[in-house]
Amino acid sequence: MSYNIGDIVKMRKPHPCGSDQWEITRVGMDFRIKCLGCGRQVLLPRPKFEKGVKAVIQRALSEEQP
Repeated sequence: MSYNIGDIVKMRKPHPCGSDQWEITRVGMDFRIKCLGCGRQVLLPRPKFEKGVKAVIQRALSEEQP
């Protein structure tokens, strides 16, 4: 599965603030995700991120599509 900057994902474990929705802000060998509840940013290695994603809630708008 491919992930893009701006995608909103639901993680398996909720953040301590109570939110389980995160926005992807960096993609590569590491993923930086931002909690949509409190704004905290976390850097995760790719395998841990991919294992923790439960669902993609919203895809980012791609510039290639009209």
